[in-house]
Amino acid sequence: MSFLFKGKKGAETRILFATDMHGSEGVWRKFLNASAMLKVDVAICGGDLTGKMLVPVVKHKDGKYSYYHLKRTHVVDESEIENALKEVRGIGYYPYLTDESEYEDMVKNPKKVDEVFHKVMASTLKSWLDLIPQKVPSETRVVVCPGNDDRPVVDEVVNSHKHVINGEGKVIEIDGSHEMVSCGWVNPSPWKTSREEEEEKLEERLEKYISQIKNVDNAIFNFHAPPYQSKLDEAPLLDKNLNPVIQSGSVVMVPVGSKAVRKMIEKYQPFLGLHGHIHEAAGSMKIGRTYCVNPGSEYAEGILRAFLIEFKGNKITRLQRIEG
Repeated sequence: MSFLFKGKKGAETRILFATDMHGSEGVWRKFLNASAMLKVDVAICGGDLTGKMLVPVVKHKDGKYSYYHLKRTHVVDESEIENALKEVRGIGYYPYLTDESEYEDMVKNPKKVDEVFHKVMASTLKSWLDLIPQKVPSETRVVVCPGNDDRPVVDEVVNSHKHVINGEGKVIEIDGSHEMVSCGWVNPSPWKTSREEEEEKLEERLEKYISQIKNVDNAIFNFHAPPYQSKLDEAPLLDKNLNPVIQSGSVVMVPVGSKAVRKMIEKYQPFLGLHGHIHEAAGSMKIGRTYCVNPGSEYAEGILRAFLIEFKGNKITRLQRIEG
């Protein structure tokens, strides 16, 4: 399937790329606002849109609310509840208003927790996508590609929304010269997330996706996993308890990117590589002729990290990191 975005004939194409928002509504809003302010042709959000944790906010019989957040229990009055919900959302968690009875049921029944989490995640994501026509001019197109932390329900929400395109596995014509193909799947990690597979399987998937492209020389590979040993993939080395290994007072960093992604970039030498997944490894570099970028992520601090990229023909005229 191919999607054509009508670009400005003969003019530069401008894209904004950010990734790994992990449920932070503030970062998503900044992404949309920046896309409008910078007048980009295409706003691209890479993988990991959704949050990782549900925070029940329990209403008690005395009218007060309690919730456990950042390693302590908070108790607030009804007048403080909106600020409390905003605080929880601010670091990418999902607050869920409930009562004592339902909360007790959730404590006893993990399946109930999972059902509520899916419901809140889907409704929250839909509310994010509903902001697009309010924040972004109609001539700017928005593409998202669910990542390894995003459960299958995310695809359902994105696919059913008219203001956004799910890039997974699709060829999208960014302008008259450049096509983009996206993949949110990654190589295995210690976290065993929703979209992980062995390098051999990932390579097969990428080859299948790339085979749809007409002109790979001008292609954009929007692959969530960064290429192996690219400096865009360095993360803390973990011990058997998943704690960072520290030597001589410093955290030991190791490459954890995908060998399959690296192989595809070296083999096809596309125009541009857009990556994420490894929050600590922000930067840009070249593999052969291919510019590869990873904006990194500081979603828990509410900071937008992105790349503004302008190009015309086979030349990148602007490659600028955006933070705010």
